Amino acid sequence: MKAREVKRRKMVDKYAEKRAELKAAGDYIALQKLPKNSSPVRLHNRCNLTGRPKGYMRQFGISRINFREMALSGLIPGVKKASW
Repeated sequence: MKAREVKRRKMVDKYAEKRAELKAAGDYIALQKLPKNSSPVRLHNRCNLTGRPKGYMRQFGISRINFREMALSGLIPGVKKASW
């Protein structure tokens, strides 16, 4: 799944300029002929370590589970467990 997301991200980057031009021109027929995976809507954020699709923390690029483990072991600078 991680490899599939990388492939989609490359395709989105490759066709981004062409998609923008076609949208600006209003040529939706040509836009439909582009590959499906070239649409940025099809991208999904995944954990960089495990590929988990849910519980993704955008600021760190990892899932909440990995974030918690790394924070508790002191691997993420400036993050510590709240206590009051």
